[in-house]
Amino acid sequence: MDGKQIEDREALKTAVEALDAPPTSPPDGGVAPDPVAGVVSADGAPKVGGNASALPPEEIERLTNDIVAALKTVYDPEIPADIYELGLIYKVEVDDDRNVVVNMTLTAPGCPVAGEMPIWVENAVNAVPGVAGTRVNIVFDPPWDQSRMSDEARLAVGMF
Repeated sequence: MDGKQIEDREALKTAVEALDAPPTSPPDGGVAPDPVAGVVSADGAPKVGGNASALPPEEIERLTNDIVAALKTVYDPEIPADIYELGLIYKVEVDDDRNVVVNMTLTAPGCPVAGEMPIWVENAVNAVPGVAGTRVNIVFDPPWDQSRMSDEARLAVGMF
């Protein structure tokens, strides 16, 4: 790998690991942070540029955009917001062979669709052109709470 590929791989790793970061609350008690912050730039494009990968940066950017879009098609059936905006997606990793690993949580351990939702996520991500395969891990650390929700999700559930 050349230096540019190494930098591109590190940038992608940083971007997808940002989904794993715990939420922070503004000191003034304002709204929850945008779950996309740190993963995409203000114009909505993924932040790519420090990680090396066998994949070209343009392909990493396309995959990242398409995976996020796919995740936004999966809804919690009891909440009128998608799982990405709800903050249920903690981490997304794409390897050089285009295999995707998604770490996600549920709104509650006893969620009635706990057995089905990982399959929905896997099917949605597998439908992204260029994805070789997807593994979904359900995690409960850190526990999900409403502070992980984006402003879009808060609006959808009437929390404003």
